[in-house]
Parts: sequence; structure tokens; C-alpha cells
Amino acid sequence: MHFEIAADFLGEPGPRAGFVLLGAFLLSFLFIRTSARLIRNPKVTWWPGNVETKGGLHIHHLVWGILLILIAGFLEFAVAPASPWLEILAALFGVGAGLTLDEFALWVHLEDVYWEDEGRASLDAVLVATLLAGLIVLGLSPFELANQTSAVTALAIAVAIDLLLCVVTILKGKPILGLTGVFVPLASLIGSLRLASPSSPWARWRYSDTGPKMARSQARFERMRQRRHRVRDAIGGAPGR
Repeated sequence: MHFEIAADFLGEPGPRAGFVLLGAFLLSFLFIRTSARLIRNPKVTWWPGNVETKGGLHIHHLVWGILLILIAGFLEFAVAPASPWLEILAALFGVGAGLTLDEFALWVHLEDVYWEDEGRASLDAVLVATLLAGLIVLGLSPFELANQTSAVTALAIAVAIDLLLCVVTILKGKPILGLTGVFVPLASLIGSLRLASPSSPWARWRYSDTGPKMARSQARFERMRQRRHRVRDAIGGAPGR
């Protein structure tokens, strides 16, 4: 298995457009999340409020995000423009994706849970999207088959082992680490060796409810949960209305 980061990825149209898309995605997410926090703060009166119709209907920003994604995606497929329009459409798509994923929790719950505990799913979705898109933009290929004729068996074994470790990592309640392992096998190796989350399928199958492994897992993941919540609160704002 061969992993390589392209040295001149910004010189190629595809990777360059992907880089622009990812940058626009992150900037739009940070902007709209900051905007939502300013709107929420009663002391900030100078910042524009939510978009509402005359009838009082609140138009969520994921609506504008979906429209941008549809328009940019259609034009890219229909016109297939060259630079710089390729990068412009990529930026529009990225902005739309940022606006849409910021309200990812609304997709799942079909109600306004933006400032509830369930709303934290939006931050998880943004993290996963950023991680996977970043790995792809950097030129990391999960499985390089350029030299498969000289080492087909070794390659097949390496791929099978890596995918198995990724599955184990995900079953242990670490989906982000497992997905990263598809691109970086060391991540899945580490994830598969460490303790499983107490609520994961692996813990239910392999750990006794009153055993030492479950106790260690609960203590460790409670500390991790508290740290994650502090980071999420710093980025996305604390839950509660």
C-alpha cells in the first residue's frame, strides 16, 4: 500500500478546486456559526437578526446552503468550466456546504435543535467532512494500485488488514478514527488497540457490565466526553436557549 501527498496539488485543476471548496466550506461554517452566536447574545444589537418572512416564518440558513449547492453543482456538470470559473463554482459549493452542514442536526431530527444537545451532531458532521475532504485534497489515496502487478497478494493482504482494523475501530465507537484509518492505517491500528467506548457494540459484546474493562472505559470516555463538550461549546456555543 502506497500513500503519497501530491507535491504540486495546487497546480492541477481538480485538487485546486477541491482546496478552494474546502477553504470556502470552513470559512462559511465559521462565519455562520459566529453569526448565530451573535444573534443569540442579547447584548449584541448591532448584528443583523434571522431571516424571516412577513408572516414570521424563520428561513434557516441551510435553505440558502442547499440552493447554492444545487446551483453550483448543476453549473459544474452542465458547463464544466475552466479556471477561474471552476474555482468560483467550487467556492460557491463550499459556502453552500458550510451553511448546510452547520444545521446538519435539523436533517436528522426534523426540528430546530440548533442550540440543544442534539445540535452537537452538526459539529460532528462538519468535523468528519473536513477531515475526509482534507485528506482527499492533500492527495492521500486509500489504496494505490499503480504497482499491483508486482505485489498483488501483498497489496490484497494489506488492504484487507487495514479495512478490518477500520471496522474494529468503528465498532469500538470511534467512527472518525476508523474513517481516517482508510487513508492513514496507523490511525485504525491505534483505534483498534485502545479501549472501546462503553456504549459501543464492541463493549456490549466483549466487556462485562461489572468488569474492570467496562469501568476503565466509562471513566476514560467520561473524561473525553467532558473535554469534547468544552471544545464544542467553545466553537459552537453552549446548548440551551
